[in-house]
Amino acid sequence: QVQLVESGGGLVQAGGSLRLSCAVSGRSFSTYTMGWFRQAPGKEREFVAAISDSGGSTPLADSVKGRFTISRDNAKGTMYLQMNSLKPEDTAVYYCAADYNPYGRGPGLVAYDYDWWGQGTQVTVSS
Repeated sequence: QVQLVESGGGLVQAGGSLRLSCAVSGRSFSTYTMGWFRQAPGKEREFVAAISDSGGSTPLADSVKGRFTISRDNAKGTMYLQMNSLKPEDTAVYYCAADYNPYGRGPGLVAYDYDWWGQGTQVTVSS
């Protein structure tokens, strides 16, 4: 059984920063590709960022390029999302997701690529 626990959400003013963490327990963390998604009220869940098992591939949504950075620490079994220059439109529940990938596939960019999900953490950006 794989468990994902997000932390680091909160309320921040526009232009501020937050760092989300996703701690993963279960199988070897280094065999997972990981992703961040978000869902705002009344909207569908959308892709934010993903990272390959080694960290060598880190695709980002166009809306967050230049502002967000995804990273992982395989020794700690944790993934991060550093969010800078936050905007009110970044307000959403942020979810981390894991895809068991011992075959070296690239990180998925859609929700159905992922098998396990965290409970979500709220990020609110005030204007």
